Amino acid sequence: MSRMKTYDGPASDHFNGLHFFDPDGAPPKSLREVLRWQFSGKRQRATWPEWVPSPHADTPPERVDGGKVRLSFVGHASWLIQAGGLNILVDPVWSSRVSPVAWAGPKRHNDPGIAFEKLPKVDVVLVSHGHYDHLDIATLSRLAKNFAPRVVTPLGNDVTMRSTDSSIKAEAFDWHDRVELGGGIAVHLVPTRHWTARGVFDRNKALWASFVLETPAGKIYVVCDSGYGDGRHFRRVAEKHGPLRLAILPIGAYEPRWFMRDQHMNPEDAVKALLDCGAQDALGHHHGTFQLTDEAIDAPAKALVEALDTAKIPQERFVAMKPGQVVEI
Repeated sequence: MSRMKTYDGPASDHFNGLHFFDPDGAPPKSLREVLRWQFSGKRQRATWPEWVPSPHADTPPERVDGGKVRLSFVGHASWLIQAGGLNILVDPVWSSRVSPVAWAGPKRHNDPGIAFEKLPKVDVVLVSHGHYDHLDIATLSRLAKNFAPRVVTPLGNDVTMRSTDSSIKAEAFDWHDRVELGGGIAVHLVPTRHWTARGVFDRNKALWASFVLETPAGKIYVVCDSGYGDGRHFRRVAEKHGPLRLAILPIGAYEPRWFMRDQHMNPEDAVKALLDCGAQDALGHHHGTFQLTDEAIDAPAKALVEALDTAKIPQERFVAMKPGQVVEI
């Protein structure tokens, strides 16, 4: 792992020549803190049911044209976004586990909302960062073989992809870059409060990002992983990219809070993020498929209802999605 290829580029306000960092963020927890969480006698880890099938399954159309956008939730942080005649996948994971090895690690508790065989031709893939539940080489290789899509990702993650499979057409970009995708669609890479790694020795040697998509139906803010902090990341997106038609916000993988608060939002944080970014509506993801942390499988959806009530926000403005559910705007 220590000899794995990593990003090599000039220093910047968020890269010191060896590691990326967020000037307004927080560093990842230490190995000692990881061990304290995992093996503390006080740990309270909810037991998830072995299999919790979604009541939904989607067969997408070949294309979506005109002024509409069609969003299909695949599961966890994976989406198919169809707009402007383009088919865009976000953080695609069709593997049964999210782990460095196929025989261990967090496993699926429901099928992908779209069967791989029912995918339309994929034109573009957006990959937010290198954690295994977001950057899945097996799925990216399968997509490369079937569709040969462009893969847009933050700096350094292209090295991870190509060093494993040279057929993956990875293109790497920095925070604040704007990338034309075609069909009147463009994507901005924006800072997000997170971190990345593939192994023990490569922490933050690649960059992480959220995405703002320009579409015919308005701008869509896609946050795949983020802590809340003081909310400045979300307010800055509102200032630079608003108004936003829709925000896709993570609501799961948040317990215990002492460990997860800096890197993952809970539903209460996600509601604050919605208010900060000013999006018209929001969809909740990053819950209910892979058990990465200690909360119950249905806890995020229940807590989102309570957080919206507390904030006096209509329930229909922020919906916790299930795999296979479709939203059109």
